[in-house]
Amino acid sequence: MKHFYTNITLAILLLSLFACSSEPKEEKIVEKKITKQTKATDNLNISFLLDLSDRIDPEKYPNPSMDYYKRDAAYIQSVAEAFKQHLQTKKVRQMNDKIQLYFDPEPFNREVNTISNDLKFHVNKKNASIDLLEKINDAYTTEPEKIYTLAIQDNKYVGSNTWRFFKNKIKDYCIEDGFRNILVIITDGYIYHVNTIIREENLTTYITPQHIRNFKLTSTNWKTKLERDNFGFIPATDNLSNLEILVLGINPDKKSPFEEDIIKTYWSNWLTSMKVKRFEIRNADLPSDMDKLIKDFILSK
Repeated sequence: MKHFYTNITLAILLLSLFACSSEPKEEKIVEKKITKQTKATDNLNISFLLDLSDRIDPEKYPNPSMDYYKRDAAYIQSVAEAFKQHLQTKKVRQMNDKIQLYFDPEPFNREVNTISNDLKFHVNKKNASIDLLEKINDAYTTEPEKIYTLAIQDNKYVGSNTWRFFKNKIKDYCIEDGFRNILVIITDGYIYHVNTIIREENLTTYITPQHIRNFKLTSTNWKTKLERDNFGFIPATDNLSNLEILVLGINPDKKSPFEEDIIKTYWSNWLTSMKVKRFEIRNADLPSDMDKLIKDFILSK
């Protein structure tokens, strides 16, 4: 009788093991295992804001090593590659990630706006697949440079209304609950638009090389003068504590050795005043040098 109960127990155990092993496994896009529970910070919401002012004109601002618009396109590709790498760490049922691209003001060329719409993706458990990831990767490899090429061909540069984008659109377009929100701004650091020229004492909605000279921030005491006289950008909004910002492409006027530091101080003080959660401000260096820095920012938690 003892052997009979032993055999019954063994049979039940074998049946249980067989049943477990026959359960279908959840499909993954890659084989990397995820053991932790998905958090809001695991869902990326990445937005780009592109400055299509005359800074991208290769004739007005030539660079023999690599045109600035081509650097921009390569930075965008690095961000998209980081987005793909992030998705490859998640199970299909955990996917809820977004990537999109904006301008302010919008370009006149309708084809540019069509391309930007084609660069909006929302990857979730209903549509996630290897093919979709490859589609995103391919789109962000080829389409951004087309945007710049079309903008250059039009030769209708209307300035950069970055300040107005922050005031009117950033919270609606770039911030969502349940996501890690990241805005990548690609700009030379100067801001100017004819329809947004506001000055409140020494705070402004704009900064150009001419304004820096007019403000007499051109000597070794520029920082003392900037802090004493409260030069900087007018805060455009408040409480951006659920947003991280990566500014790429800072390209100061070479006529002043202090221009880079002034631009970065303007931006740093501005983003801090609006309580941005985290930010980095980087120059227009070669994409090969910037790739790791960009990916580290996107993939860090």
